[in-house]
Amino acid sequence: MKKIIVVTSSPRRGGNSETLATRFAEGAISAGNSVEFVSVKDLDLQFCIGCMYCQNHDKCVLDDKMNSLYSKFQHADVLVFATPVYYYSVSGQLKTLLDRLNPLYPRKNAFKEVYLLATSAEDDESAMDGCISDINGWIACFDGVQLKGVLRGTGVSDKGDIDKTDFPAKAFEMGKNA
Repeated sequence: MKKIIVVTSSPRRGGNSETLATRFAEGAISAGNSVEFVSVKDLDLQFCIGCMYCQNHDKCVLDDKMNSLYSKFQHADVLVFATPVYYYSVSGQLKTLLDRLNPLYPRKNAFKEVYLLATSAEDDESAMDGCISDINGWIACFDGVQLKGVLRGTGVSDKGDIDKTDFPAKAFEMGKNA
């Protein structure tokens, strides 16, 4: 059994990227894994201030909900990031979370696999290239971690558009095989 954390970063509850995250989780659970959701919109995150306090302490100097999550991220086997594509990049919400995961850098982390679930109004899959670059940049900071899978949910802009595609089924299968 793998411990999986699924991060949803859309500010829109029940949006297209959150739907993919839910289906990924359902697939992972069906395969016997444990899944915990982290919804960035519920964290009231502050921006990283670059003080590097976290590199010599077991927490961030900022007192928000992130300090309660570091151990969970550290001990997870798999991390899944779901994001809408904003201007050919991950959402600002996800970027803020990635920055705030800086306390993981000096730790011995269990996670070795990362998945990206991205949705965009753009039909061209290249619209996700910036997101993949963003995630790969974060992954590069951790030894032995790899981007295991990417789901490019293209051509979906309105809430619920994703349900008219085969992307939720693909997310389920990806989760099942995680």
